[in-house]
Amino acid sequence: MSNDKVDRFWEKIPLKQLSEQQWESICDGCCQCCAHKLEDEDTREIVKTNIVCQYLDVQKCHCTVYPKRHQYVPDCIKVTPENAAELRWMPETCGYRLIAQGKPLPDWHPLESGEQSSVIQSDSSIVGKVISEADIDEDDFEDYVVEDNYFQSRG
Repeated sequence: MSNDKVDRFWEKIPLKQLSEQQWESICDGCCQCCAHKLEDEDTREIVKTNIVCQYLDVQKCHCTVYPKRHQYVPDCIKVTPENAAELRWMPETCGYRLIAQGKPLPDWHPLESGEQSSVIQSDSSIVGKVISEADIDEDDFEDYVVEDNYFQSRG
């Protein structure tokens, strides 16, 4: 269900020309990118875990230190127009990735639905599916590996 009241800027303006506000609105708020990934040193295979950054509010699905996140988590990756299509660990449903690849946003994306909570309502977010890194010993992260589609809608 498309939100006809919204100027569909993401379909008209190249990523590199978006304003900061427009760029930020492409994020669907699923917070899947905040889940830890593990990379096999030999094969470079990346696997997902259901462990998320300690600064993520797992009920409201947002970073509690977002403006200063790189100060708290130096290896937090900033998604940019230049790297959006190349970050292979980003979910297939990521708004940044989809637009960078010339694909449409899913119906549940807030820009399409007009509702910020639609990503949570569609069960496409981390809500109810994760545990904070603050509660897990880093040596045990491998015990929390999940399937690639773990965060996708189960309904």
